[in-house]
Amino acid sequence: MDALDQVAPAAAGLLDRVDGVLAHAGAPADHRIWPLLRRLGALPGAALSAVLSLRPAPPSFQGLIEEYADACTAVSVRGSWEGAGAEVFAAHQAALAGHLDGLTAKLSTTEAYGEAVAGWVRESRGAVARALVPLLGSAEAVTVLTEPVGLESAVAAAEIAAEVLAAVDEAYDRLEALMRDWDVELAELPYRPPEAGAPSIDSTTRIRL
Repeated sequence: MDALDQVAPAAAGLLDRVDGVLAHAGAPADHRIWPLLRRLGALPGAALSAVLSLRPAPPSFQGLIEEYADACTAVSVRGSWEGAGAEVFAAHQAALAGHLDGLTAKLSTTEAYGEAVAGWVRESRGAVARALVPLLGSAEAVTVLTEPVGLESAVAAAEIAAEVLAAVDEAYDRLEALMRDWDVELAELPYRPPEAGAPSIDSTTRIRL
């Protein structure tokens, strides 16, 4: 259990009220909440639920990495034959071994990316928790929870919502930056066959016994 888990029960009740006030009374036309609502497409209660659903669980591909490494070793074993056919086979063998080696590295990269995403989850959950804590005892919270729906409660609700959505928006920006940073390293690794063609029918292949 982290800080967000601890603060979430109290915050959920407040944000449910905030969502209701905004849905019925709206917010001032020039309030800073509007760009945040347009960008995120969610009221603060839904935004909190989305962040709460995130859990830092980095994947582990060690077993699969070992399987690919073993396959690469097996493919690299040279046969006991020589000649034109053996040369073409060796070219394909080297291409496949290189591809498997590249896939092994790609799995390690993907695992590192998963760890980076898990770090982003931890950071984002902490940031939202830090945004919520001062709001729970704020004058705006008292207004939203005790005053009837109207202009005063709408302004207070908009202030609370803007603080929460700003924290979520910053987390979203960090995620976009993280994805850009990893975009090239996570690109698909296509198999590239060798340029060697089939051996001619009049070529000789020798098998060593």
